[in-house]
Amino acid sequence: MTVADKELEALCINTIRTLSIDAVQKANSGHPGLPMGAAPMAYVLWQKHLRHSPSNPHWVNRDRFVLSAGHGSMLLYSLLHLTGYDLTLDDIKNFRQWESRTPGHPEFGVTAGVEATTGPLGQGTANAVGMAIAERVLASRFNKPGYEIINHRTYAIVSDGDMMEGISGEAASLAGHLKLGKLIYLYDSNHISLDGPTSMAFTEDVGARYRAYGWQVLEVKDGNTDITGLNAALAAAEADTEHPSMIVVTTTIGYGSPNKQGKADAHGSPLGVEEVKLAKHALGWPTEETFFLPENALARFREAVPRGKALESAWNKRFDAYRAEFPELATQLDQALRGELPADWDADLPIFGAADAQATRQASGKALNAIAKRVPFFMGGDADLSVSTTTSIKDGGSFDGSGPGRNLHFGVREHAMGAIANGMAYHGGIRPFVSTFFVFSDYMRPAVRLAALNHLPVLCVWTHDSIAVGEDGPTHEPIEHLMSFRIMPNFTLIRPGDPTETTEAWRWAMQHKTGPVGLIMSRQKLAVIDRTKYAPAAMAAKGAYVLADAPGDTPKVILIATGSEVHLAIEAFEKLVAAGTKVRVVSMPSWEIFARQSPEYRESVLPTTVRARVSIEAGTTVGWERWIGLDGIAIGIDRYGASAPGELNLSNFGFTTEAVIAAARKLLA
Repeated sequence: MTVADKELEALCINTIRTLSIDAVQKANSGHPGLPMGAAPMAYVLWQKHLRHSPSNPHWVNRDRFVLSAGHGSMLLYSLLHLTGYDLTLDDIKNFRQWESRTPGHPEFGVTAGVEATTGPLGQGTANAVGMAIAERVLASRFNKPGYEIINHRTYAIVSDGDMMEGISGEAASLAGHLKLGKLIYLYDSNHISLDGPTSMAFTEDVGARYRAYGWQVLEVKDGNTDITGLNAALAAAEADTEHPSMIVVTTTIGYGSPNKQGKADAHGSPLGVEEVKLAKHALGWPTEETFFLPENALARFREAVPRGKALESAWNKRFDAYRAEFPELATQLDQALRGELPADWDADLPIFGAADAQATRQASGKALNAIAKRVPFFMGGDADLSVSTTTSIKDGGSFDGSGPGRNLHFGVREHAMGAIANGMAYHGGIRPFVSTFFVFSDYMRPAVRLAALNHLPVLCVWTHDSIAVGEDGPTHEPIEHLMSFRIMPNFTLIRPGDPTETTEAWRWAMQHKTGPVGLIMSRQKLAVIDRTKYAPAAMAAKGAYVLADAPGDTPKVILIATGSEVHLAIEAFEKLVAAGTKVRVVSMPSWEIFARQSPEYRESVLPTTVRARVSIEAGTTVGWERWIGLDGIAIGIDRYGASAPGELNLSNFGFTTEAVIAAARKLLA
């Protein structure tokens, strides 16, 4: 490499640094230190290794890049603008402002080229694992000799904070076990956190830990200036296809800032006007000009555009030849990448009759397997609980990191499981599901929230849904969980009341593509509702529907129930009707779906003139006022459960036909 080349590379790296600090300073908000310290590794990766096409951020076979350290978002925005993505200099200047395309942390779907929403530390590390899994699954399914249609890597820049979060350890352990050799982390080891030196709380040998996980670990001692070393480390990481790789890069946070580099001051606050000038002077930059982009540096970065077009063009020609030779597979890949269900995807969904009483978790397992037979890109797994959650795809094989197996064994790693599924959804081509006991959704919540925020179609099968879990006791009995997910925007919860509603829950969930769905299933056996006598289960697609109605125009009292408690409402209905009471039963498997219906439909189910309403649900009563009003009675449980047989728990906590009838009569009185 000539002196001129070295000087141009240094200029490019300093362009990333100064563009980042100018944007942070203009916003008077942000994290300048990471972009300044990580600029060299980011430059080497994006300029010499990353296979991407700025003119088409959705090119199927692009390498994926995740900035897990999302607080350093200006590093990514600078790279995107400089390499020619649809992100203008005005967008950069609008950093962290209302409705800008450069929000405080990278957001999927907002900014071209952002592969994942990051910022909550550790999430991006697990998202990257999910992307690497998706690549491996699709490659094993669709690649043929001479046609490597799916063949790309996943890179992530991770931080000290990511390494401290437990989710990163969960995800890395699984990645090492699966030998995800196309997964590469660049660890920005700057030894500084927001409060000060990481040595206050974090002194472990991270490299040794990752070696124990089964990763190749490489080191670059001088991440500030050693471009040759960074390039060589990335080449070595790419050469090892048997192990995921971590490159531990020692950097200086805020590199170039005379008074703040290497200090916590550079982490989470703008440098300040005078310090920006001092930093620019130290980097040999014009001190009075902001957002200065040297023409020769910009030209070097923009080489990514024709380079990407050439990569994509070559791939398109290869895929055209593949399509000619393997038309059926090519069509399946197109369909999978679009998330488009086959025409007959629901042809085998189970139909249940009177003799088919069973827990909804069992009915769910049958529906899941019926879908798996028809939807080849449907796959997922559980947190070591498939025997209980019945979420194993029969004859689907286990995904071992190298083949097309459809059962992903996450082990007891709920948090990483949720974020890995998000990564699979970000990648595309896979419709992922995950499963555990409902009470352990607590361990998944941060990842589920991000799935909702990013409209990811991840399916969560949560079983053992109430105090009817029984003898395992309150540690395993979800009480507040239904309500806690109902308040999450863009998350849809469905708690079916019998096996037939379970089939309809799956039918609805598979067709929903704009957010995650939680399917909440019972442990205990439930009778199949007689649909010749009561409303058809297909009405469950409305979220709530009139299941049973006494003769007459308008009911005097409405019983609203979800899940296993629908049966209590039916039993109470029969006795109240026999006693001459005009009563209606509403099955409400999903608040969220019902709330999306037209006002006219909602009024037809819950007439505003009928204020005598009883809700019945084996969970906390907070929130039921939305549907029963201040005059209604909520039958629920507002304390933790107990260790006893499930039926005894339900009875002792007031989930009885008599209690429902008494509540209805109290309101009518």
